[in-house]
Amino acid sequence: MTEKIKTLQIIHLAVCAGVILAYFFVGEITLEKLKIPELSTIGILYTLIPILAYVISTFLFKSQIRQIDPKLKLEEKLPFYQAASILRWAILEGAAFILLFLTPEFVIFGILIIIYLIFLRPTEERIKNDLSDNSF
Repeated sequence: MTEKIKTLQIIHLAVCAGVILAYFFVGEITLEKLKIPELSTIGILYTLIPILAYVISTFLFKSQIRQIDPKLKLEEKLPFYQAASILRWAILEGAAFILLFLTPEFVIFGILIIIYLIFLRPTEERIKNDLSDNSF
C-alpha cells in the first residue's frame, strides 16, 4: 500500500511542480501583480474561476469517493481514490492555468489555488479519512 501512496504522491508533486514552474516562468510575478485588481463586471467573472474550481473539484471528488464499495479493502479502494484525486487536481490545475494565461492581472487567485493544491498532498492518514468518512 505504501508504494501506491508514493505513486500518488509523485503524481501530486508533478502536478504541483508543473503549475508552480509555469507561474514562475510565464507569470512574471511582481509585487504589482500580487495586488487584487479593481473589479469590473468581467473581473467578477474571473474571480469566480477559483471558487468554481474549488466547488466543482470537491463535489466531483466526493461523488466519486461515495461510489466506492465500502466492503472493499483499503488497498482495493486506492485505484478509485487515485482517479478521484487526479480529477480534483486537474480541475484546480486547469483553473490556475486559465487565470495565468487569460487574465494575468488575477494571478493572485491562481497562487491561492496552487497553495490549496499543495495542501491536498495525499498522505496515508488523509486517504484513510477520506475513504472511511461516509458523511460527504
